[in-house]
Order: sequence, then structure tokens, then C-alpha cells
Amino acid sequence: MKFQPWHIAVLIPARNEERLLPRCLASVVAASALLPRWVTSDVIVAVDGSADRTLEIANRMVRGRGVVVSTQSGVVGQVRGLAAHTALGRYRGLMSRCWLANTDADSSVPETWMADQVRFASENVEAVAGTIDVDSFEEHSDVVPERFRTSYLIRPDGSHSHVHGANLGVRADAYLRAGGWRNLATAEDHDLWNRLGQVGVKRLSINRPRVLTSGRRMGRAPHGFADTLAAHNEVAA
Repeated sequence: MKFQPWHIAVLIPARNEERLLPRCLASVVAASALLPRWVTSDVIVAVDGSADRTLEIANRMVRGRGVVVSTQSGVVGQVRGLAAHTALGRYRGLMSRCWLANTDADSSVPETWMADQVRFASENVEAVAGTIDVDSFEEHSDVVPERFRTSYLIRPDGSHSHVHGANLGVRADAYLRAGGWRNLATAEDHDLWNRLGQVGVKRLSINRPRVLTSGRRMGRAPHGFADTLAAHNEVAA
């Protein structure tokens, strides 16, 4: 059988992220440098209704590595879907050899993030839900770091029940089989993960590698991770 190389597309929705997008893209570039030479890669940034320099920064940093698309959607599920649609439209190989690696513009991926996902894919895993950590708790009360870490449960074997759009990978054919991202303003990651399970996709929840994400108190998506983190302040009070 002829060897079929892997392709990995990194999908990043971004809305008014001029401060944190450079960190995100720099981490993706560093991670792509550790990919085996037989793995091709692409970076898709979907800029959504930004009023700052997000689009300019994305165009400058992604040049030669992928493409930037722009929308006025305001719905994160739709923006993620646009990024995936763009990535698949640019890819010419087998869908079973294409991996969609999702993260967020306010996040930073570890150096092994892309290589690890290709390794999982090579082991016939079709979808991976990773975990996250917080870069700073400076916008929160002093007890929030402990509250977050004690409530963010990881089982002894490293498995967990968390699903984050900032650290979610899926093989392209499995993604299409499940129906892709839905046009949801919140919980779009849980929705896709659940549908992947419903159609029999081989899923893996794993603790490593973790993606570092913003600890800001006000997020971009309603009822997203920022709201979950901020709720620990109320519990602490």
C-alpha cells in the first residue's frame, strides 16, 4: 500500500485579539517546527468582526504558512466552521489523512501539540479533547487559582470530561461524518464532541499536552471559559 502522508490544519477564530494573537501564532509556528518532515501543515485564522489590529496581525504572521479569512458572524461556532471549511477546501488529499487542530487566539499551544496530535491520528484515534491551564489569575481574587485547579478534575489515568475549543483535534472525515461545527454562540465544542461520539468516532480525552489560555474575566463568547473561571470569584465570596 502506498504511504499516505498526514496533513494538519490549525484552525483559530479571532475577535479583537491584537494583544494575544501574536503569542498564539508564535506558539503554532514553534509547534509546526517539530512536525515530522512528511507532515504538511496549514494555518487558518478566521477573523470575526474585529475593530482592532487583529486582521492586520493575522495577515502579517500567517503569510506563507496559511490563510486569513474574515467574517462578521459574531457566532463562534460559525466562525470555527468557516475556518474548517476553508482548510478542507485548500487540502487535496484523503480526508482520512487530514487532521483539524482547533485552538483559540487567546491561547498558546505547547511545542509538541501538533506532533502529538499527528501521533494520535497515526494510532487510529479520530478525535482528541485536551486540557487547558490558565496563564494568569491577576483579574481574579486570590483564592480563584486554587478553586479552579481543585475543581478541574483529571482522573488518575489522565482522562477527563473537559472539552475546550482551545484544545480539540479531529480527523477530517470524522468531522464531516458528525456534521461539523454548528452555528452556536456557546458550547459549540461540547456539541461537536457529543455528536462525534454519537456517530461512533474513536475519541480520546487526555491531559497532555495542555494548552495555556487567557485568564481574563471577560471573554469573547457568552457563557464560555471566561465566565466559568469568573464564577469562582462568586464562590469564593
